[in-house]
Amino acid sequence: DFGFHISCADMDPEKIRSLNMGEIPVYEPGLEVVFDRVRNLERTDFSCKIEAVIRNSNVIFMCKETPSLSDGSADLSAVWQVAASIGRVMEDHKIIVENSTVPVGTSRKIASIIEEELSKRALIHTFDVVSNPEFLREGKALYDFTHPDRIVIGSDHPETSQIMKRIYNPLKLNEIPFVITNPETAELIKYAYSGFLATKIAFINEMANLCEAVGADFHQLVKTMGMDGRISSEFLHPGYGGSRFPRDTRTLTCMARDNDLEVSIVESAILANDNQKLRMVYKITEAFEGYIDGKIIAILGLSFKAETVDVRESPSLTIISNLINAGANIRAYDPKGVP
Repeated sequence: DFGFHISCADMDPEKIRSLNMGEIPVYEPGLEVVFDRVRNLERTDFSCKIEAVIRNSNVIFMCKETPSLSDGSADLSAVWQVAASIGRVMEDHKIIVENSTVPVGTSRKIASIIEEELSKRALIHTFDVVSNPEFLREGKALYDFTHPDRIVIGSDHPETSQIMKRIYNPLKLNEIPFVITNPETAELIKYAYSGFLATKIAFINEMANLCEAVGADFHQLVKTMGMDGRISSEFLHPGYGGSRFPRDTRTLTCMARDNDLEVSIVESAILANDNQKLRMVYKITEAFEGYIDGKIIAILGLSFKAETVDVRESPSLTIISNLINAGANIRAYDPKGVP
């Protein structure tokens, strides 16, 4: 929509087929309007031919999912796979932009993988790897992209940073600040944001429980706290889910452990959020005087928040599974999200 030609590659042929048919495989408010507009302008194409897309592109955004492994660390296998593909087929200078949420050191590792693949071909091509983390909220991603609070660019090369600024140049009309730093700082910034916001939510979880215990009005408490500019009203709501906060907080604690450090505040936030889900199970069970075997319970809402289909790590999944294990029968509804 900024005037560039975008080639999108993915290994999922069904997803590519849908996009080429004009169908968006995810729900995001407002996206369909922009999608139809750029399709009519013929500025985008979708293909499973990843090698061709790599060869014909000047700047390559790596947008792979980095889910949590069983130990809480990030699964970077897809990132390494794409990096190797780039090294195997690139034939001239490329700027590789790591757009996913990845641990510190990932950009350096991407560069080493590409260099290794180039050496196998006995080639020397210049390239730069840039960390450019995204801060998009599901359900508000389109607005967040066009109205960001800041754009973080992690690069060792000033000329590459300037190219990245030109890519985002239309946003300068809104006086959007650029944060130019090294890759390590850019990678950690994303986790620091998620960790802090998760901690803020964990705090308000405990205030909600205390309000209930002492008879205080939680909504008035939140409204009054939000009036303070040092606090703001954002993220003063109990509980978090989705793919971002649970994944990022776990990975942040893993990075700390790998460096012989503790992030006890973030660890407490994770525990508080997990306990909040189980507290809801307890409250439902208590409402039935401790006996829910055979009861029919309606669950209104499955996705982790409104205006999204994403049910990954949604509190509803923990609540539903525990109620089922206790013998309850569940009737669930969500206008968008279905597990």
